Amino acid sequence: MLPALSFAQGLPTLENPSRGTGGGIMETIRNYGYDIVLLVALLVVASMFIGVCYHAYGTYAEIHTGKKTWGQFGLTIAVGAVLLVIGIWLLTEATTIL
Repeated sequence: MLPALSFAQGLPTLENPSRGTGGGIMETIRNYGYDIVLLVALLVVASMFIGVCYHAYGTYAEIHTGKKTWGQFGLTIAVGAVLLVIGIWLLTEATTIL
């Protein structure tokens, strides 16, 4: 048992959830679940951002081949920005329900 304790000395301590530990184990688990949902929401928004960037890059590349115009590129950026704002707003509203 002593060697196991010596191995754990360099490990960081477990942090409390962002809402605190709560009054009991169920409240603490619920608060950890809230943090997990926030992390998933962050990953969803990050994937939306990557998708918008990927599509904008594809549109930019097609400008040089003559398939798309600069107006279509600007429209892609504008619609992508609006979709990102709406997505962030919806996920923020969804996490406040929890």
